[in-house]
Amino acid sequence: MSFLPQETIIRKRDGLALTPQEIKAFIQGLVAGTVSEAQAAAFAMAVLFRDMSTPERVALTEAMRDSGTVLDWSDLPGPAVDKHSTGGVGDNVSLMLAPILAACGVYVPMISGRGLGHTGGTLDKFDAIPGYNTSPDNDLFRRVVRRAGCAIIGQTADLAPADKRLYAIRDVTGTVESIPLITGSILSKKLAAGLSALVLDVKTGSGAFMPTLEKSRALADSLVSVANGAGLRTGALITDMNEPLASAAGNALEVRNAVDFLTGRHRDPRLLEVTLALSAEALVLSGFSGDARAACEAALASGAATERFASMVTELGGPADFIEDMDRHLEPAPIIRDVFAAGTGLVTDIDTRGVGMAVVALGGGRRLPTDRIDFAVGFDRLAGLGARLDPTSPIARIHARTEAAAEEASSRLRAAYRFGDIAPSHPLIADRVAPFSA
Repeated sequence: MSFLPQETIIRKRDGLALTPQEIKAFIQGLVAGTVSEAQAAAFAMAVLFRDMSTPERVALTEAMRDSGTVLDWSDLPGPAVDKHSTGGVGDNVSLMLAPILAACGVYVPMISGRGLGHTGGTLDKFDAIPGYNTSPDNDLFRRVVRRAGCAIIGQTADLAPADKRLYAIRDVTGTVESIPLITGSILSKKLAAGLSALVLDVKTGSGAFMPTLEKSRALADSLVSVANGAGLRTGALITDMNEPLASAAGNALEVRNAVDFLTGRHRDPRLLEVTLALSAEALVLSGFSGDARAACEAALASGAATERFASMVTELGGPADFIEDMDRHLEPAPIIRDVFAAGTGLVTDIDTRGVGMAVVALGGGRRLPTDRIDFAVGFDRLAGLGARLDPTSPIARIHARTEAAAEEASSRLRAAYRFGDIAPSHPLIADRVAPFSA
């Protein structure tokens, strides 16, 4: 019997459970072109309103994984492990986590994305490094993973192509927020990467796509249950995004912050805790039998993680002296100056999404998918919750290309900060979702 996309749409519209065969046929049709964009949009809206059971979510994720190439890392002498963040501001954890894990003996073939909305993208940060190749061919990718222990690159065209098509449709049809579709989008790429284990960083708070803990927990539960249901050992931490995680936001500035972190010149306390917690969780998921937290701390303290990062940068075409001569390689912005507070007292609230949009206003993010990123712009020395400020105190230091951009972004940043007498306390790690617990 021939496949008719509209029958699958009608069944989901009416709240019926789809079979794995129906889901697979629909996804195959999407890639082959026998399912139209209108039909894909109708399917996405039906899923948004009618939801999917865990078996349906697993089937959708596996079908999207199987729409393209699935990598195989079984020839490596250790497990292949990765981490995914749902996105935040000042979230440069991947830049430290990958080399930390590599220094602990696991391999990290990390396939990352670009910035989305107000959130920064790991790939955009690496594009700030001159010569670094974020789109290597498969042979180079495999060679760097084996030699450096880690490689952070972008999604190739043949990896989960169904996700690329479906996401583009969701983006313009108001269906981005669907948890089943978010789950399939994230995990199809991670399953296609051929991993042994995966750790997820699900953000919650004013700078997260899921601003409430309830919604963040629902997403984390879905991701962990579906990933494990598809055979990938996965756990998650739900972490706070009610303020920027690092004291820097902007691509080259976050790279600089990461190198300072690795070398020990400066480590933001919240960033350090989240990075070590996620790194240790990933080690445990990979089967590490010792004290995972201590191993990660030792990788930092010994300089082994810094060496892995430097090796990855060099192997992927970046400068051989990047760690030693970072200032020469990262372009500075023409305008660098302090942004002063508009109020007096303790910082009691930060609209973290607003901070991210201030970076976008500077040119450090994209208003349109075709926009070019200005890697030099952004903020550093960002004040956090609980900081005591007045109009003579800097909220941050701005790095801008033009006076007009500096004025707009400074206004946005000041508007993102609220002052009062009592600073709130948000748990940095709000929850943990262990494998198979969902």
